[in-house]
Amino acid sequence: MKNKMVATEDNVAAVKKEMLDQSFRDSVATINKEGKRNFLFPKKPKGKLYNLRTVASLVYLVIFFSVPFIKINGQPLFLFNIVERKFILFGVIFWPQDFYIFAIGFLSFIVFIILFTVVFGRVWCGWACPQTVFMEMVFRKIEYWLDGDSQAQKRLKEMPWNGYKIRKRAIKIAVFFSISFLIANFALAYLVGMDDVFKMINEGITANFGTFSSLIAFTTVFFLVFYWFREQACIVVCPYGRLQGVLLDRKSLVVAYDYVRGEPRGKAKKTPAPALDTAGDCVDCFACVRVCPTGIDIRNGTQLECVNCTACIDACDAIMEKLNRPTGLIRLDSEENIAHSKKTGNWRLKAYSTVMVLLLGFLVYLLVSRNDIDATVLRTPGQIFQTLPDGRLSNLYNIKLANKTRKDVTLTLKLENIKGEINIVGNNLTVPNESYFQTPFFVKINRSEIVRRKTHIIIGVYVNGKRIKSTETTFLGPGY
Repeated sequence: MKNKMVATEDNVAAVKKEMLDQSFRDSVATINKEGKRNFLFPKKPKGKLYNLRTVASLVYLVIFFSVPFIKINGQPLFLFNIVERKFILFGVIFWPQDFYIFAIGFLSFIVFIILFTVVFGRVWCGWACPQTVFMEMVFRKIEYWLDGDSQAQKRLKEMPWNGYKIRKRAIKIAVFFSISFLIANFALAYLVGMDDVFKMINEGITANFGTFSSLIAFTTVFFLVFYWFREQACIVVCPYGRLQGVLLDRKSLVVAYDYVRGEPRGKAKKTPAPALDTAGDCVDCFACVRVCPTGIDIRNGTQLECVNCTACIDACDAIMEKLNRPTGLIRLDSEENIAHSKKTGNWRLKAYSTVMVLLLGFLVYLLVSRNDIDATVLRTPGQIFQTLPDGRLSNLYNIKLANKTRKDVTLTLKLENIKGEINIVGNNLTVPNESYFQTPFFVKINRSEIVRRKTHIIIGVYVNGKRIKSTETTFLGPGY
């Protein structure tokens, strides 16, 4: 009897799903019938989730605009100087020799995105993506303040060009471009450091014309994205949305319409919906569509354009409250739960979690075991051994050093596995801070210690009497 009841519920859910209008597949919300761009004017959202997004965005913006000013031991907290190949994360300097750590970190980040999407859908897009945060929580809010809500914006767009419209557009362009210029400057600070940004400002445009030109170019790109391109960045450009079909399954948590409860759609009445075989809770008010920043109807199911901004949830809940009906007709849920309220395990979640833990563990190990001084010893090519006047044998080597610390370091070299002497050319092995250093040196060993043509030797690199690294090479002899 129980199995029969479950089967009946599944059949009801299937029938209700088939009742959904599929005509949306024949068109795109951002393209009109003539094939031209259909500009969207979403209604300003209101509700608990929108307020939470606002708070989250404020935290995000405070972090974004304050991090370039934070320093540790005189260095930025974060720096991604691609030109000089210098990267700083949490005050720790990374050089090209540490690229493998970045590779592991990037791989971990990709796996995290996959894992996060499998479980929570595109919550990142709606709540933390820089494109969405700046578009919806900065530029869109300013647009509501300057031009009014959606209807006022539509009227302004359709209005013929006159003094009022020109003035409105000029103010909006000036404000948007100024904010874009500010964002571009802070983006530059993440690349070269805020001190260098202030230095270039003081030096003026003529002294840094190339950098200023690049800055204006980036400002223009940011301005066009937030003033004109807008939601197309998420729909057309961003590859993340197109990965949904691969990453999401019926168990993924997404912004979803409860078609079991909502269908068939009825009329707005301030009474609870009647039995399931008549009308559902959805009153077809299109409130969810009017607030959507990408112009979709979430009642058609999960779509590429949905960024999980949850604006439709607030809009629908407001209507349900007015009609004295339960909220949650649109909510964060999975397709499986909506269909028959079953919660089962997700094998992909377990698999991705395992890989994620292993990658993070390996990344932590690499960070902990990372050396502040890198040393590479190579025997000088084309050189054979030399016999010294005292009978000892000598080989010429080159040592390449990378000092990743913020202070000058004086090193000493010692032979670890054989008796001998090391002489540095110039008698100085001081490596300047945050730089590379290269110098030749001689290794001198008694002939009695060399019994074959190639002798394996280990050279220890010491700082203040403490060995920080050992490197292996070969010592050429006459052979016997």
